[in-house]
Amino acid sequence: MNKIINRYIFREIAVPFIIILFVLTFVLLLGKILQIMDLMVNKGVSIISVSHMIILIMPSLMMFTIPVALLVSILIAMGRFSADNEITALKASGVSLLQLYYPVAIVSLLAFIFTIVIGYFLVPQSNFATKRLLFEVASQNASIGIKEKVFNADFNGLLVYADKIPIDGEYMEGVMISDSRVINEQNTIFAKKAFLVADPKLMIVKLRMENGSIHTVSSNLKNYRKVDFKSYDINLDLSTTLAAFNDESKDTNEMTMTELLEKMKTPGLKGTAVRELAMEVHKKFSIPLSCIFFGLLALPLGIKSHRAVKSRGFAVGILIVTAYYLLRIGGEALVETGRLSPVVGVWTPNLIFAFLGIYLFYMANKEVSLFRMAYVYLWQKS
Repeated sequence: MNKIINRYIFREIAVPFIIILFVLTFVLLLGKILQIMDLMVNKGVSIISVSHMIILIMPSLMMFTIPVALLVSILIAMGRFSADNEITALKASGVSLLQLYYPVAIVSLLAFIFTIVIGYFLVPQSNFATKRLLFEVASQNASIGIKEKVFNADFNGLLVYADKIPIDGEYMEGVMISDSRVINEQNTIFAKKAFLVADPKLMIVKLRMENGSIHTVSSNLKNYRKVDFKSYDINLDLSTTLAAFNDESKDTNEMTMTELLEKMKTPGLKGTAVRELAMEVHKKFSIPLSCIFFGLLALPLGIKSHRAVKSRGFAVGILIVTAYYLLRIGGEALVETGRLSPVVGVWTPNLIFAFLGIYLFYMANKEVSLFRMAYVYLWQKS
């Protein structure tokens, strides 16, 4: 009997979970797809590279969509059971809330395992692989990020203008660059021809200009300097477009657990960097564990009879997720400023929702209504 009930509840949660996970991931992917499709349509990037990029982006998105999909699917399933009086029938048959929680706990545990595997292994590798793939695309197509007869401000400190770019995109003609990377020194560079040079070993893209001149004006407009050149290289900062960094300058979200722990042991590391690394270490466990707490919280909230089961489930789920991530963002911001330790800033949202879930589960198991308790308390005071 219990096995049949468990399979039934498991199936009722699994179906909406898969649908919601797909929809949420697709919605978050839309913003990335628009940028990637621009590379394919306007820059001639192959559909194989585009498909590869989409696959590499998926793990980082699923880290957030799996807990949300789990929460909403449990709310919808439990809400439907309650609306159809199936919860009442099960309780009348001697099935306790703890027994109802068993399949929910199994689903939550599976979601936790899946999420921690993604966050621990796939996300760091896929994030860095995305950078490598984008670098390869940039090194193969000279016109990426630079459009003909348009002032391009995609590179930090540089404003690039190319009068003409051939269809094959191998080089640029009539190049003008405004270089403001040096404080209080504005350089304007003119070149007859320019092309991109990629260094696969260091993952650096250079803009190599030929037959041009550099014009420099001092900040007080009293001094002027001109330098002619036959060949001149500028390293392009692609952090705002394609991101090109070497292995030693990985971002924290691109490091494995081993790399994070080793980086934290680096002597002379600044406090801000240590906090950022420690926060990333804790996030690899705290985000997956939210699946367990969301499952514990969703069960008592879902078994409230309501006609609009799906809309109520979505609404309650969105409110819970919004509150959770607002607390998380606030905690991370306080950690970055040094006002909280990484442990407190990262784990506080989980602890709050864990205590809330345990309390609501206890009240639901005792069949005590919070609203009725509040009403009785206020009535007694009056």
